[in-house]
This record gives sequence, structure tokens and C-alpha cells, in this order.
Amino acid sequence: MFLTPALCCNLQLCSLLMESLKSLVPEELRQAIAGGTCESLPVTCGRLLQFFLRLPHFQQVISELTDLETALCRKDKLKALDFKLKGNECFSKGDFTRAISFYCEGLRYAPVSRYVKELNLVATLYVNRASSFHKLGLLEESLRDCNRAIALKPNYAKAWYRRGKVNESLRNYKVSISDLKVALTMEETATGQNNIKKELNVLNGKSDKTIEQKVDKSSHSEESSDVKLQTVTTFNKGRGIVSPNDISPASLIHSENPIAAIITKQFRQTHCHYCFQKVNKDGLYCTSCTIPIYCSDNCFIQATGKLSFSHQEDISRDVINHVENVICENSIKFEGKIAEHKHECGGAHWSVVLPCDVVLAGRVMTQKSENRILDFVHHYERLSTGDKFEMHIYAIVLYFCMQKYNKFDFSSTESFISELVLLICKIKFNSMAIVHVDSTDGDPNFQTTSINQVRVGQAIYSTGSLFNHSCKPNSNIYFISRTLFVRTTEFVLAGTPLEISYGPQVGEIDLIERQKTLEDQYKFKCDCSGCSNLNFSDLVINSFSCPKSDCFGAVLGNNISLKLSEDYSAQVLIGTSQVVKLSLPSDKNIDKVTSKIFQKSEIPSQIDPGNCLNCNSYQDLDSANKIANNAKICMDRLLDSINEDKMSQKMVLLDALDCLEKIRSVKHSYSKAVAQAEDSMGELFAKTGDMERALKYCKASIEILERLYHSKHVTIGHELIKLATIQTSLCHNSDASDTIKRVEEIFSLYYGPHAKKLFPYINTLSVS
Repeated sequence: MFLTPALCCNLQLCSLLMESLKSLVPEELRQAIAGGTCESLPVTCGRLLQFFLRLPHFQQVISELTDLETALCRKDKLKALDFKLKGNECFSKGDFTRAISFYCEGLRYAPVSRYVKELNLVATLYVNRASSFHKLGLLEESLRDCNRAIALKPNYAKAWYRRGKVNESLRNYKVSISDLKVALTMEETATGQNNIKKELNVLNGKSDKTIEQKVDKSSHSEESSDVKLQTVTTFNKGRGIVSPNDISPASLIHSENPIAAIITKQFRQTHCHYCFQKVNKDGLYCTSCTIPIYCSDNCFIQATGKLSFSHQEDISRDVINHVENVICENSIKFEGKIAEHKHECGGAHWSVVLPCDVVLAGRVMTQKSENRILDFVHHYERLSTGDKFEMHIYAIVLYFCMQKYNKFDFSSTESFISELVLLICKIKFNSMAIVHVDSTDGDPNFQTTSINQVRVGQAIYSTGSLFNHSCKPNSNIYFISRTLFVRTTEFVLAGTPLEISYGPQVGEIDLIERQKTLEDQYKFKCDCSGCSNLNFSDLVINSFSCPKSDCFGAVLGNNISLKLSEDYSAQVLIGTSQVVKLSLPSDKNIDKVTSKIFQKSEIPSQIDPGNCLNCNSYQDLDSANKIANNAKICMDRLLDSINEDKMSQKMVLLDALDCLEKIRSVKHSYSKAVAQAEDSMGELFAKTGDMERALKYCKASIEILERLYHSKHVTIGHELIKLATIQTSLCHNSDASDTIKRVEEIFSLYYGPHAKKLFPYINTLSVS
């Protein structure tokens, strides 16, 4: 949403009020909550509720969050008129881009109701924005805004005139003539009527050149899954998903839409609040508040459940028929049961202030009763004292915020609030981050393609949330809009658990960090195959090189030691605390960096931090860490400072090469630090136009990453995109073609036919 200074100030005030609310709770009540169990929740919730009800400060907090009279997310006609005036000024000066931004803000604040004056204002803003789009050649955007204005005000001559002119630009001459004829019947001034007649005379000779309008009928895919899934329960992982049949690689095994979803806070201003895609310039705004923005009429209706009001006038039957054709052509049916934004609407900003987990719980709770009690683990007993206390407060605050718009029929308020506590917990541990690919298509003649995966939303799925985690998953999840897809990435035997990654994976971060992340975020200790067997990646990913120049052994860092046993297993220790016990598989890659120590006849009792796994030589980790960290900081700074000055570029490259050598001197050749430094060096050379050397370092980085992951891992696919753009720029067409084929093979494995939709630049590279 648009964060004005006043709103930012109010949000900070609400945050302070919440913190002060926590500080007022007596210690004895805090202790009761901390020591409480799931069974005692109604009691502890009831006690905290009764305490708050007697507290004037609590009433102030609820008022700050829900009072529509003082809410800063409410509509404001005066602001809308001011933005309209500013937009008109920019339009008259020919600054159409800036005019559009003002008209957008006008639409954000303009109230929409059945009052004619308010409908007129919104319709005018749409037409003014449509005119600006038309001037910039954004014809489809302009046409959509004309249709929106007509849906609000069917007798609006300017909307019909602008629609006619846009259709003329689109060479939809037959439709353009119909539009202008409608405009002519509605135009009241003689000058306006004469202008329209002139336009019609010009168009009459072009009516036989009609080209049909493009209708957006995009869908995710016709692909469907015929894989049978079953829910099973195991001792160590609880419920999970398996199939009674063997499954081939790249098979789509599941897809579903969420029970409820919410946009991540940092993308509120730029992404659609329903489908989470980036919003184009013709975004739509909620009719009752200024919080959400939507990318299309469909998303607007699915999120709000609202249809635009239509102000009918006394107009001829022929005109009515054409109006109905235009409106019906663009009509969209609400597909949900209860619109997810409806209970948050009206201008109150509680849904902006409260954490996403809490607001998402409110959205789940407003759905039909069978969805209220999600059948997921809640881990309430595993929560920290502070988390339990916070869950109680948020559940009570959410209850009162929602009561303003939903009068829940519950016999016991305490039971309802305790259900909210568990629901927030379930969402915290079972919701999924909706991740979209944000790609910056690189210019092959200059530099490489940059790919980022961004967390745009959060959602809870009835089946998708049951897939268990593995650090070496056999299935991949991805999202198109808010729809979840699950696809196998390897052959899976019948009855084998179908597992996805909750984030941490072998090759991305080491064993210690994976274990910590999963325990902190999801409250379980991972014992997947990646965490129960020693992986080559875990040995080298953060390791240092042996101080002996002729030894290829790895030196573990981060105060990590290995305690070896006679049964050929190893305990991973941090200090003196055991993290996990691993079996030591036969692996030729592991042998390269541990060849002497892991021979059964030469197993020492323990390999201490700083000791080489191959020859037991000692590396000064403090000194090595300092060298590597300083070199990385310098390398990052150099990446940001490169410019077009040739002399400056030469100095930057020399400094960067020095940083790379320093990192290579202390970090193991297969460590991620070296891979990242090689990649940064390739990027620097690409930015300076030296694509031959960029190619060299890009290849070096990929070779390391293939050892940390595997050659068909999706991460390798992303890196190969960079390689292909460099090869294309050097006209190494045969090599580029081979690289692109590898990319297509990897992405088809992870995304199936959706790969082309998710990564459209692959097609561009193929054509190049």
C-alpha cells in the first residue's frame, strides 16, 4: 500500500501500543501462560482476556486498530480530487507517465459507492488514465480502463469516445465505429458531436480491415496429475505423502490453490494482492479502502468478491445492447466462497499492522467452518515462553478486530480465542512461502542474466502443507500465481515418501546451519538422508584449504570437529556438543579430501577444528577467516563500483583478481566461497565487455557448484543461463546450443511444461 508519512507514524504508534500492552500483563499471568499446555489454553486465554477487558489501554489499542473514523487506510475524496488535478496538470504538459502515477493515486483514494458523484469521479479518473496510456501507446491498458469507466458509468460519452479511438489504433475498426456511434448519442455539445462525426467519416472507409481483439485467456496449463497420493504416518516424521505406484522423474504429482493466502509486506506496493504478480501501470484498487492493489479485474473480484457498480440511465435499446456487450465481454464470476479481503476492508489498518501469520489466520477463520480447524501440527508445547505469550495477545487482538466485521456465533469466547492461538501456530509451522522467479533478462552483448527468487506471499494449503521436508528432496515445489505445483525430480519407488525442501538443501548450506534453521523455524530435528549420511558437500562447502601446498585435504571451520567411531560412523561436534551422528558412505569425492583419515586402519579418535581431514596438518582458522572475509567484502565493493571509465575498470579488475587469489589461498578449492568469488569475477569481466575471461570464470564457478549440488540440480540450471548468454555474445553458437539444451533438460525436470512460462528468456536464448 501507499505509505504516507501520517500512516507510517500511525503504524509506529500501533506497534508501540502493542508493546506497551505486553508490558502491563502481570508476571504471575505471564508465568501461567508460559507453563500452560494445549489443554489449558481456554483457561489462560480466558484469564488474559478478562485482564485486558478491565484495562483502558487495551480499549485504546483496539480503537487505534479498528476505528474507521480515524483510520488512515480509508478512502478520501479530497485527496482523490487533488491527485486528479495534479494528473491533469502533468497531462497538459505532456508528462503522461507522471500523469498516470497521479491518476493511480487518485483511484486509490477515490470512494466508490452508488452515489452518482463518486461514480463520476472514479469513471473520470479511469478515462484520464486511459487517455494517458493511449498517448504512450499502451493500447491494451487504455482499453481496459475505458471498459472499467463504462462499467461504472455507461452513459459516459468521453469513455466511449476514448474506447473508439483506442480500438481505431488497434485496427478494430468495426468495433471503433460502434463505440463512436454510442459516444455520438451521448455527447451533449454540438462541437463534440461534430468531432465524432468527422471521426466516423474517416473510419467508414476502413471498416473492412477489422482485426479481432486479443483476448487474454491465459491459464496455467492443461497438464493434470493422475498420480495417486496417500497420507501416511511415520514415527519420526508424523504424517506425510506417498504414492502406491512408482513415479517417473518430472511427473506432476499435485497442484492446488490455497485455503488462504497473503502478500508479503515488502511487496504490497508493487505486486497484486491476489495473484502476487507484478502490477502493471493499470492496477485496480479496493473500492472501500486504500490497502490492496490488483493487477486485473479477475484478481480484484476474486479478492474482494465485489463487482463494479453500474449507474443505469435512460438510453436507447441499441445503445444498451452495445453497453451490455462491452460489460459482459469483460464480466468475471467470483469463484470463491468468502472473499479473503472482505473482513479486512473499510479503511481500518489492523491488517497492515498485525504480522502476516496473524492476518492469514483471520482469513482462514472467515472461510467455511470445515476449514477453521486445520488438521496440522501446532507445536504449541515447543514454543518459547515469549512466543506463547505473544500468541495469546495476537489471538485476542485479532478476535476483537474481526468482531468489528464478523459476528462469530461461538458459545465461548475463550474457546474461540484458544482456537485462534492454535490456528496461528499451525500457520506459523505449516504455511508455505510463495516464491516467484524475478528475472532480469541480461543483454547477451553486455552481461549475464540475473535471476532472483523472491518470497512474494504466504499461504496455507490443505494437501501441499502435508509434504515433509528433506535436505535432498525427490520433489520440487513451485508456484504460478498462487497455485502450488509439486513435481518429482527423480524416479520414486512406490511407498517412498514424497519430500520437498522447506528451504535448506544439501549444497546450499552446510549440515550445522541446515539443522539449526529447521529446528528454529519448524521445531524438528532433521534426520533425512542428507543429514544422516556424510555428504561431500558438507565437508567442503565452508572448508579451508590444507596449509600444505601438495595436500588437497579439507579443513573444517566454525569450531566443528568430527569424532570417529569403530563402527565407521562420525559424530559432528560443535565444541563438545554433539549435533548429529553420520554414517560414512563410500564416496570417491569424499576420498579426495579425506583419503588417509577415513581409511579404517588409520581412524583417529577425533579430528579437531583446524586440522586437515587428509593429513591432519593444522590451519590457523582465525587468520584464514580474516583473509577470506576481508577479500569477500572487498570483492563485493568492487562489484558495486565498476563503471564505464576504462582506467578505473582496469584498477577494479586488478584489485578483484587479487581478492580472488586471497580467497583461493585459504579456502578449499571446492568451497562455496571460491565458487562465489569465481562467479563475481566473471560478472566483473562481463560488465567490462571482456566476455572471453567472463566465460573462463563462469565455467570455473559452475564446476565447483556441480560438486556441491549435482549436475542436474536446478541451481546449476540457473548458472548455465549465465554461461549461455556469455557463449551467445561470443558467437560460440554450438557451445551455447549445448548449454541451452542442458538448461531445458534441467528446467523440464523441475518445472515440466511450465518452464517456458516461468523462464520465458530461455526461448529468447534459443532463438539467439
